[in-house]
Order: sequence, then structure tokens, then C-alpha cells
Amino acid sequence: MNSYFELLEKIVLSVLIICTIIAIGMEVQGMIAVYRVTLADILLLFIYIEIIGMIKEYWISKVIRMSYPLFIAMTALARMIIMQRKDVDPSAYVYESVAILVIAIAIVVLRVRHLEILNRSSKKSAED
Repeated sequence: MNSYFELLEKIVLSVLIICTIIAIGMEVQGMIAVYRVTLADILLLFIYIEIIGMIKEYWISKVIRMSYPLFIAMTALARMIIMQRKDVDPSAYVYESVAILVIAIAIVVLRVRHLEILNRSSKKSAED
């Protein structure tokens, strides 16, 4: 039964990677068609790269680091800020910027929690 779930998992991951590659191709084709590359296009390509990295990591280690979805969310918010029209309420920019700051702080907290200085279990075993 477990092997069926692993097979299903591999199939879904394969579909995800194929869809992501197709989306990258469509984005590049769109940029070529209009002879223009914008910052929003580049940020979208970075989102696709993060998705591919997340799929690769899950395929290999069966674990998704929480920082991947957070990086994707941060990049998507930055892309949304860039794509907004000029007639948008300025407070929307503040809210979106604060959201990016909160996500960045969350990424730092996730990275810092593994530092040896903060690891209580290693301190207790060193004292014993």
C-alpha cells in the first residue's frame, strides 16, 4: 500500500515539474513576443525557480524546508507591489511591505533556531 502512495507522489511531483517548465516556457515566449522584459517577469521566473527547487528537495529528501514557501510568498508580494498601478491607495503599499518584513523575519527566525548558541539540548548535555 505504501508503494502505491510513493508512486502517486512521484507522478504528482512529475506533473508539477512539467507544469512549471511549461509555465516558464510560456513566460519566456510572452517576453519574446513583445520584445520586452520587465522586473515583474523576472520575479515571476524567480518564483518558478523556487518552485522547482522545492519540488527537487521534496523528491530527494521527502522534506520541504519552510523557507521555500516563504521565499515564494515574499517574491510574489514584491511582484504584486511592482505590478500595481499608480492609482492604488498608498496604504496598500505599506501593508504589503510590512507583510514582506514579517515573512523576512520569519525566515530569519527559522534559520537562527538551529544555531548552537540557542540549542538548549546541547547546553544541557555539555553541563552533564
